[in-house]
Amino acid sequence: MPKKPGSAEIAAELRRQMKDGTLRPGDEVPSYNQIKGQYQVAHATAARAYRMLKMEGLILSRPGAKMIVASPASTGIGARVALHASTGSALGDGESSRILEVGTVGADALVATRLEVPPGTPVQVRRRVVSRGNVPVHLSSSYYPAYVIAVTPELQEPVSTGASRELAAERLGSAQDEVLEEVTSRLATAAEKETLGLTADTVVVTQVVRTVTLADGRVVEVAVKVAEGSTILRWTTQLRPQEGADDA
Repeated sequence: MPKKPGSAEIAAELRRQMKDGTLRPGDEVPSYNQIKGQYQVAHATAARAYRMLKMEGLILSRPGAKMIVASPASTGIGARVALHASTGSALGDGESSRILEVGTVGADALVATRLEVPPGTPVQVRRRVVSRGNVPVHLSSSYYPAYVIAVTPELQEPVSTGASRELAAERLGSAQDEVLEEVTSRLATAAEKETLGLTADTVVVTQVVRTVTLADGRVVEVAVKVAEGSTILRWTTQLRPQEGADDA
């Protein structure tokens, strides 16, 4: 008799269907009863499979006990720094990055304040769109001060380095130490709607302003990330005290 699949195998099959487009964002996923009938498993097994997918941000519960495939998720910088450390790339499986613009601009009030320079100071900007499975996930505009560009002139070229901050930190001789991510919501601009493939007249987007500081106190990057409002923005923060650390 064939061995019944476990919750991990069921979750893996549903992930595969999401990746190959069989299940797309907004589609209703099979119900518990459908999964139980298809795989001949207990309710608890089906529930564990769906719990895995919910924890990964891949499915969402909706009124009426329905579950749907979530819009693409956008991870925070912590996950991307860890990914680069382990794989040599800050892009996850199925992700791609396309440069939209590279050039010098005057820092606006939002960027200038965080880079600690007067408004209008020339800074380098790199704008790109990150997609997963050919679906745009977010737009990102990274701003770099002159001392970063002085040691990483590659950031003036319209090619993706895949690890701009890591390269700059290495050249500056100081490790990335801290990141502040500030999250707000606003209406999308016409250019943002076009790039992200959003067609509604009025679209709410989530904006994340990221300020990355090196161990020596210098700011290495200020980035403004914009994602469609239903996109899941996901961060994982370790709350368990480290060994030998004082109690908070």
